[in-house]
Amino acid sequence: MKRILFQFCFICLLFLLPASNLTAHAKPVLPMRVFILHSYDKGHICGSPQHLGILEALKKAGWESPANLALETYYMETKRANRTPAQMAGQAKIARKKIKDFKPDLLITIDDNAFSLVGLGLSAEGLPVVFSGMNQQPEYYNRFQQYLDSRAHPGHNVTGVYEKLHIKESLKVLNRIIKLDTILIITDSTPTGAAVAKQIKSELFHGFFDSDKMIGRQGDAKPGTVKSLKESSGSSEEKGDYRILMKTVYSWEEYTQEIKNAAQDPEISACYLAALGLNNQKGEVFSATEIIEWTTGHMKKPATGPNYEFIRLGLFGGASVDFQAMGRQAGHLAARILEGEPPAGLSIMEADRVALVFNLKRAEELKIKIPRDILLATDEIYPLKSKVNH
Repeated sequence: MKRILFQFCFICLLFLLPASNLTAHAKPVLPMRVFILHSYDKGHICGSPQHLGILEALKKAGWESPANLALETYYMETKRANRTPAQMAGQAKIARKKIKDFKPDLLITIDDNAFSLVGLGLSAEGLPVVFSGMNQQPEYYNRFQQYLDSRAHPGHNVTGVYEKLHIKESLKVLNRIIKLDTILIITDSTPTGAAVAKQIKSELFHGFFDSDKMIGRQGDAKPGTVKSLKESSGSSEEKGDYRILMKTVYSWEEYTQEIKNAAQDPEISACYLAALGLNNQKGEVFSATEIIEWTTGHMKKPATGPNYEFIRLGLFGGASVDFQAMGRQAGHLAARILEGEPPAGLSIMEADRVALVFNLKRAEELKIKIPRDILLATDEIYPLKSKVNH
């Protein structure tokens, strides 16, 4: 009888142990609620890849709608339709109401406007926030609200992914292919454009140049900067001297004139395009897609930019940030918070994947031959149907 009782208890334990183990690792029965807030409009070349990467990372971690995740998204359209301070403030008010009505467990912001206008304030009210694609140095926003102790140990209710541009790598690839004389870097005067300009200067100009002089039109608050660059590493054939010419443009008309000038200037070898939105004198707005389309039609010189999707749209290419991978980094942080980890202990990341991408159609138009070893190392080649002799 005792033996039968022992066997019965043992069998019961076999059934109970797996059940308790599953319970310990199971996702919550009720869906967790996540709100994704974009600075961009729906389908934007910078916002969409990040959004997709976020969802991919959440799914990989076991969070998927509708099983255990409730998702809501709002597009503030601050890069096109709502560009003035008053319009952005109006969008922020709408976004805050939508977020509070949705009652999320976590807010994910894409780009600086969404974070600075909405996410930063709501984090102080107890809502955990993950940012993706921040262009300003994260420490910058402490002047408005103390939300960050350090990048390694945020210490508050916010973490996320800083959009490091990796521009040194980008210029190194271009110099290897075409032997740069001068490269023109163009940014716009929007808050994001100003942040991108600071990023570029931070990455390029810190202990990297041997001489400099300032040039620019009379009255420029921030005249163009020319600096002579000596590459600090690489084999002998990769070393070289070239100059950086930085320009901030304030209108579509000024931008088009700069590109026309660059097209005629024999010293300018290539362009790094970081102007993502411009108004003309009539108040019409030109998006990054429209800027790229016009540029490739009016300048027969190679160009690259911070987002490798720009190459798909027609720029020549090189090394650019993979925005979808950056979104996956943010999604990974979001998943850890949904699992119960506090943002205070999750280190802020830098966008870590740089993709080597080229548009062969553009290369053919410009009569540029990309070295075989570089082609073999590419992550993506456009058009996708192009045949490459690997």
